[in-house]
Amino acid sequence: MTALPSPPFQRAYAATLTRRLAEPRRFLQIVAGARQVGKTTLVEQVLTGSGLPNVFASADEPALRDAAWLAAQWERGRLAAAGDSRLGAVLALDEVQKIPGWSETVKHLWDGDTRARKPLKVVLLGSAPLLVQQGLSESLAGRFEVLHLPHWSLVEMQAAFGFNLEQYLYFGGYPGAAPLVADPQRWRRYVLDALIEPTIARDVLLITRVDKPALLRRLFELGCRYSGQVLSYTKMLGQLHDAGNTTTLAHYLELLAGAGMVAGLPKYAGQALRQRGSSPKLQVMNTALMTALSGRSFAEARADREFWGRLTESSVGAHLVNAAARGVCEVFYWRERNREVDFAVRAGRRLVAIEVKSGRSPDALPGLGVFAEAFKPSRTLLVGNDGIPVAEFLDQPVEHWLQG
Repeated sequence: MTALPSPPFQRAYAATLTRRLAEPRRFLQIVAGARQVGKTTLVEQVLTGSGLPNVFASADEPALRDAAWLAAQWERGRLAAAGDSRLGAVLALDEVQKIPGWSETVKHLWDGDTRARKPLKVVLLGSAPLLVQQGLSESLAGRFEVLHLPHWSLVEMQAAFGFNLEQYLYFGGYPGAAPLVADPQRWRRYVLDALIEPTIARDVLLITRVDKPALLRRLFELGCRYSGQVLSYTKMLGQLHDAGNTTTLAHYLELLAGAGMVAGLPKYAGQALRQRGSSPKLQVMNTALMTALSGRSFAEARADREFWGRLTESSVGAHLVNAAARGVCEVFYWRERNREVDFAVRAGRRLVAIEVKSGRSPDALPGLGVFAEAFKPSRTLLVGNDGIPVAEFLDQPVEHWLQG
């Protein structure tokens, strides 16, 4: 990825990593996030500014990368750490999740350095957060810290590229695609060819077992087409013309969410069992996925009131689910009969209900009052129209709306 401007939130992530590099003790840092949200650029900039000896290598060609390659890069890092630097050296490995058995190899090498007191600091970058996390939980418990980079927010795209709200709703939060917005066809091809296809083909299908890859691809397209809508798994199977089972669909949705693409929000019921068994509300994690697959031009999207309303609601949902991916909160929807709350956000013991005024379908009515009576949320928020302006809601981190 070429060098990108550094907006406020990205500078905060860089500052966190910079502080860690300045500490005398060694550490194992994971930098995880969806494809092309700026992980590589951020780490390279921090390493350059640190002044520490460093080795940067990428496992982006999975057929050519294995445990032996990882061990060879680790040895390069050890040699760099053998110099006179009081703070040691840094080894940064990009796309680490593509190395088969990477977490076991890292554990072996890390523990060997611990016994030998090697002053090597290690930064591992991964573009499929769920798959990286699986490797961590299997082998590296207690040995690492995670820095999760989400999709870029409205604030970040405004600061870096001058996006206004409407541009952000349509073009989303991919910094690598932002320079192409003046040529919408090039922008769309970039999203389809450089973001969607590599994420599915290289970040999911090659590194986890998927028995029905065509079904996963169609499920992704369905999630983008119906973002903001509740669909039962049975109805999804009908839409997908597949005789699979609901467990397979639920698993594939987890994989797509872990890759930063499409999530399935559970229904809020105050009971975990009912939440897990509910029909999911489909939610893109970046609205660029929704618009690129729709084939609509900016003008066509803006003129289609229903589509623009779903795009607006999806942008609010994406803001929330990206915060959830960072561990800030949990995100649900709620519906009883024809009463609906777009998002129920839970953080610890706090519960916030959010309704987005976005051109709701006529068969679903706002349900904030009914929800408030049933679950006693800490606060209720109305976003859009005569409520909080959409731009104002997106300008603030989700933590801000969980306070008070």
